Amino acid sequence: MGAIDKHVQPFSRPFTMRDLVSHALTFLIGLSLGILISLQLKSSFPRPLVVFQAASNLVSSTSPPVPPPSPRNGTFNSSTSISLKEEYQSVMHNMSDQELLLGASSRVPRLQESSGHPKIAFMFLTGGPLPLAPLWEKFFEGHQGFYTIYVHSHPHYNQTVPQTSVFCGRRIPSQRRLLASALLDPSNQRFILLSDSCIPLFNFTTIYDFLITSNLSFLSLYDDPRKVGRGRYNPQMSPMINITNWRKGSQWFEMHREMALHVVSDQTYYSVFKQYCQPPCYNDEHYIPTLVNMFYVELNSNRSITWVDWSRGGPHPRKHGPADINHELLNQMRYGSECIYNGNTTSMCFLFARKFSPSTLKPLLSLLHFHS
Repeated sequence: MGAIDKHVQPFSRPFTMRDLVSHALTFLIGLSLGILISLQLKSSFPRPLVVFQAASNLVSSTSPPVPPPSPRNGTFNSSTSISLKEEYQSVMHNMSDQELLLGASSRVPRLQESSGHPKIAFMFLTGGPLPLAPLWEKFFEGHQGFYTIYVHSHPHYNQTVPQTSVFCGRRIPSQRRLLASALLDPSNQRFILLSDSCIPLFNFTTIYDFLITSNLSFLSLYDDPRKVGRGRYNPQMSPMINITNWRKGSQWFEMHREMALHVVSDQTYYSVFKQYCQPPCYNDEHYIPTLVNMFYVELNSNRSITWVDWSRGGPHPRKHGPADINHELLNQMRYGSECIYNGNTTSMCFLFARKFSPSTLKPLLSLLHFHS
C-alpha cells in the first residue's frame, strides 16, 4: 500500500492491492442474480438510443479547456438538502449473499420511480483506513443527498471511524458484494470504483454534472498482443470466449446503472473466468473489459476518467510524493489531454487521479479547494 504514516495501523500479514481487488471482484459478481435482474432489466430499463462514438486516443493538448455541454434539467442543485441522519445512515446489513442479490434485483425501477435526485455511488477499495479521507471529507461537504459512499476494506481491518465522518457506517463487509450493495439504492445512477490512493481533481458539482449528464460509461479496454495481454488468455475458455473477444483494461471503472446491472447479472461468463483465469491472468484486469467488449460496447466510451502516470514503465504506475504536488501537475491531470464527451471534443478528460501516497495529504489540502 506504499508508505504508512503514524495514523495507519499495518496488518499482521502482507496484503497487496491486487489481492484486495481480486478478492472484492470475486464477491462483486452474484451468480444467482442473473435471471432475476435480467428479467427486471428488460422490463424496467429499455436500452437508450445512443450512437457509440469511440473516444480518440488521448493526446497532448495546449489549448484552453473545452467544458462539457451544459447540464440537463434535474441535475445538481445545491439548494436541495437532506438530513445528516438520513445521509449518514449505515449501509451495514445482516443479509445473506442470496438475500442481498434478491434485494438488488427488486430495486431496479427507473429513476423517476424512486425518490430524490440521481446520486453517484462512490465505492472505495482500501486495505485499511483511508489516508486521504480528510481531502474527501472536504470534497463531499455540503452535497448530502447527491452521493452515497461504500467502503470495502480488508477483512482484518476493524478500526472505527468517527461518527462525524462521511465514511462512518459506510463499510461493506468483505463477504458482501460491493456493486450489488450499491444497486440496492435505486437513486444511485452512476458507480465509480476508487482506490485509497485516489483524489478528486474537481469540485463535487463539476464531477456530478459531468457524470450524470454523460451518455456513456467510462471503462478503458484494449487488445494487448503482448504476454501480459493476449498471453493470459486460456484456450479452455473457448468457445464461450474466443481470443478475438479478449480484452484488458483498468479495474478503476465508472458505470451508469444499466451497465452495472448487466455486469452484476452475468453468471455465464463470470463462471468461465472464475474457472480458467488464474494467475498470471487476473479477473480484475480482464473480466469486465472482455464482457463489455462482447456485449455492451455501445454503452461505453472506451476510456478511463482516472488519471495515472505510466511514463516510467514497469508493472506499476508512478506513486506521487509530497515533492510532486504543485499546480502544474494538477492542471496537467485536469486539462492536459483531449477526448470525446457526448459527441464533443474536450480537454476535460479526467475527474480523478492516482496514485498518491498518504504523505501528500497536507500539500493536497493546501492546493485543492472544492468550492462549488
